[in-house]
Amino acid sequence: MSLFSALPAADSYKTTGKGARPSAFAVSELATASFAAVGQELARLVTALNLAPGTPEISVDHRLASLWYGFSFKPDGWDMPSLWDAVAGDYQASDGWIRLHTNLPRHKAAALKVLGVQGNRDAVAQALKEWSIADLEAAIVAEGGVAAAMRSRTEWLEHPQGRSVSRDPLIGWQNPRHITLRDRPQATARRPLAGLRVLDLTRVLAGPVSTRTLAGFGAEVLRIDPPGWDEPGVIPDISLGKHCAYLDLKSPDGLTKLQDLLAQADVFIHGYRPGALDALGLTKIKRDKLAPNRVEVTLNAYGWQGPWSTRRGFDSLVQMSAGIADAGRAWAKADKPTPLPVQALDHATGYLMAAAVLSALAEAASGSSIMLAQLSLARTAELQAALAKSETQGDITGASAADYIQQPEESGWGTGHRLKPALTVGAAQMSWPLPASKLGTSQPIWSSLSI
Repeated sequence: MSLFSALPAADSYKTTGKGARPSAFAVSELATASFAAVGQELARLVTALNLAPGTPEISVDHRLASLWYGFSFKPDGWDMPSLWDAVAGDYQASDGWIRLHTNLPRHKAAALKVLGVQGNRDAVAQALKEWSIADLEAAIVAEGGVAAAMRSRTEWLEHPQGRSVSRDPLIGWQNPRHITLRDRPQATARRPLAGLRVLDLTRVLAGPVSTRTLAGFGAEVLRIDPPGWDEPGVIPDISLGKHCAYLDLKSPDGLTKLQDLLAQADVFIHGYRPGALDALGLTKIKRDKLAPNRVEVTLNAYGWQGPWSTRRGFDSLVQMSAGIADAGRAWAKADKPTPLPVQALDHATGYLMAAAVLSALAEAASGSSIMLAQLSLARTAELQAALAKSETQGDITGASAADYIQQPEESGWGTGHRLKPALTVGAAQMSWPLPASKLGTSQPIWSSLSI
């Protein structure tokens, strides 16, 4: 068995382009390597399916890979909504720094309830001064919110959750089983994932990056969200190539419809915390019954073992917890947290998830058993921390006109331009016939089955 487990060797793929995101960490190196991981596993799948006469060459544009770790879409003459709620951000408490993540209304309400203030940033900052970072972090989490105290790398590696994460594999492969892949006559060397049905139950940002990547090589991606859900700051970036539908999974009809969709899916990608799918009635036994031949990949924030395995989290919070923001502060000689210049943990985890899907498909096509893949932002943080910097010439901070596809994209919000693809695998180059669309604009059906 050779399921994907580590970044590919640097000499196993071709790279073009130079430069680096300014950071204490090897962010651009991680970007290129994570794209190459997708390429490596796609090449294995193309070979296993006999879609090309030989093993396809993998080529990654280093500059473009770095840029795809930021926003890939540039509006023409209009602005995308802000990524952050007005209260979200880093604050100084009585004994250190803490980050509040308040983009979701329930998370904002939890933080404000603990602090006993209204949604005013100055009031929040004043109230925080009376708290220790450990006590406030614990109180907000207990209230159902999300927050992260800034820890050093040493403090994180000595923390029970940090110790647990450091022992985890990059990809946790669980529950081996044999599956039979559905025949996809549409698949070609140019569009090797054509006809593949991917059910996407993920939110910002890693999961949607993984499914956007699969869509780029031809997969049909159906994203499901609860009615009214929105992520205005990121959806124009990550709904590219997807059908986006609403379903109320707390209703019997909605859950039944989801089960029907799962039964027809080839790939199931989700970001539910441990036990959350069980609470919906979608236990592993149930999923195996509904979709015995599926590939399944999932992620969480803080890892799958240890005291924080069920804790909610986001990239910016994990950077604070895992010592990345503190190491950046020391590198920048700053007096406040200095995170990575982009949400690299999200993006890297997303590309690793896509690589895991492709790896499982390649193994199944070769007649080998596969497993369910588990990833976490915290484990990706350890990968980022361990990766050596090699690019020292030229800062990559923003895209130029030459970095974008010349043809405009008519998104659900307005016209814009998308970055050029960063990855080529033989004859296959990423492209997305469907422009980015707003959530809830499609029906919860597989379009390939409705014709």
